[in-house]
Amino acid sequence: MAQDGDFRVRIEVPVAWGDMDAFAHVNNTVYLRWFESARIAYFERMGIIGSGAPTGIGPILASISCRFRAPVTYPDTVDAAVRVTGIGQDRFVMQYQVASRALGRVVAEGEGVNVSFDYGVGRKARLPDAWRESIVRIEARPVEVIS
Repeated sequence: MAQDGDFRVRIEVPVAWGDMDAFAHVNNTVYLRWFESARIAYFERMGIIGSGAPTGIGPILASISCRFRAPVTYPDTVDAAVRVTGIGQDRFVMQYQVASRALGRVVAEGEGVNVSFDYGVGRKARLPDAWRESIVRIEARPVEVIS
């Protein structure tokens, strides 16, 4: 696969027929769902996501971008990968990459900013030390400190 090997969390996602739009390729919103599925897999590895609505400190998506590199069609399976590239006082940046097995290449890349959010009071919070430690453990490399 033509995907970058430095991504620490990867998931496999089969492309569904219903993912395609009137132009006979996967709709652009589906790529963001693939990013989301990879992000949730990362959160599960961090141990910060479980069942039920959050009441304490949890992650919230502040922004996301996607660069589409090639259209995907049914049938296919994509590999969605994610890594953390930066950690700040109250946020961390995730980089995404999606590769098509049928095309043998990367079909989308993106970036998202996740903020540590106190759901009990409804505002951002300092990034918990346990999250920082989990990210460093998962990444197995130094992660850039951002402002």
